[in-house]
Amino acid sequence: MRLTDITIRALKPPERGQKMHWDNLTGFGVRVSQGGAKSFVLMHGRNRQLTTIGRVGIISLSEARTEAKRLLAEGVLHKGRRKSVAFETALTEFFETHCDQHNKPRVAKETRRLLTKYVLPGFRHDRLEDITHDAIVKRIRRLLGTPGTANHVFSAVRTFFNWTVPQYLDHSPCDGMDMPARIVKRERVLTDHELVRVWRAVDAQSEPFRSIVMLLILTGQRRQEIGGLHASYIDRDASTITLPGEITKNRMEHTFPFGKAAGAIILGKNAEGYLFESLRDPEKPFSGWSKCKLTLDKAVGEIPHWTLHDLRRTFSTNLASLKVPPHVTEKLINHITGTIQGVAAIYNRYAYMDEMRAAIALWEEKLQSLLNSCYAPPA
Repeated sequence: MRLTDITIRALKPPERGQKMHWDNLTGFGVRVSQGGAKSFVLMHGRNRQLTTIGRVGIISLSEARTEAKRLLAEGVLHKGRRKSVAFETALTEFFETHCDQHNKPRVAKETRRLLTKYVLPGFRHDRLEDITHDAIVKRIRRLLGTPGTANHVFSAVRTFFNWTVPQYLDHSPCDGMDMPARIVKRERVLTDHELVRVWRAVDAQSEPFRSIVMLLILTGQRRQEIGGLHASYIDRDASTITLPGEITKNRMEHTFPFGKAAGAIILGKNAEGYLFESLRDPEKPFSGWSKCKLTLDKAVGEIPHWTLHDLRRTFSTNLASLKVPPHVTEKLINHITGTIQGVAAIYNRYAYMDEMRAAIALWEEKLQSLLNSCYAPPA
C-alpha cells in the first residue's frame, strides 16, 4: 500500500517490540514502537541495512519519501554507504534502538533527559559529521558549575557518539576526552546526634517520604530500591525482601531480612502494587525526591551537606561499630567490594540470613537507644 498521513496517524502500537508498515516505495516504511513512537525507515543495500530517516511529526511524509529516494539512488550510483545525517535524527534513533532496547528503563529515561536537555539545543541543526571535539568540550564546560551533571552529560554524549561508529562516523569526536570534572568521593557519615535529628524531623513529614526515609535508615538500602518497593518483593511470613536484578545497581537479585521496626512500616502498607506510589501516577513508584528532601532539610535544621545516600554509609559504619563482620554487612547492602575473594567468591552460596537478622536486630536496638537518649528534638 502507499502510506499517507491519514494511514500513518491511524497506526496502532504493537503489544510488544516494534512493527513495520511498508510503503509501495521499495524498502520505505514506518516503524511503530510499543510505546507509540513512529519513525520513517528505509531498508536498502545488499545487506538490507535499516536506516532511520526521522521521527514522524519532526519530518513530513513527503520529506521522508524524498530522502528515501535519495538514499536508494545513492546506493545505485555507488556513492558510498555512509550517509550524512542530522544530529537530532541520529539522537532519536539512538534512543529507540539503543537506550530503549538495551538499558534499564530508568537508565534510558535519564540518558534521554540529559542529552535532550543539555546537548540537543546546541547541536539541533548540525549534521552529525560537523560536530567537532572542540564543540563538545565547549558545551560541557558550561556545566562545570555542577560537576556531577557535567560528568553525567559527558558520559551520555560519549556513549551516543560511540554508538554512531561506524554506521555514521569513522571515529567519535569524544575520542581522547577525559571526564570534565573531578568528583571527590563522599565519605559523609552522620553522627548519632545528626541521625536522631533526621529521624525526628522525618517523623513529622508527609507520606510516603516519611516511611521511605525511615526504611533507608533501618535497612541501609539504596533510595531507588526502597522507593520502588513492590508488594511482590516482600515475604511477609519470612520478614524478607527480595529485590529483582532489574532494579538493583549490580543487577543481582538481593534478598535481605527486615527487623521489627522496619516491619511495622512495611507490613502496614498495601498488599498489592507499589508500597510507595508516585504522587502523580499510582501505577508508578515514588519519584518526588528533590522537593521532599528540601522540605526535610528545613525541618532538620543545621546539618551540613548531607544526602539520602549518606544514610546508607551511616548504616554500614554503625554495623562495623557493632562488630558485625564485613561480609555480613556486604550481604545486607548488596555491595560487592571483594571481602569474599577467590574460590570462596565463586562457591560460597551461603545466604548468611541468620547473621543478617542478628545484625539488623543490633542496629534497631542501637537506633532505639539513641532515640530514647537525651538528644533534644530539632527546634
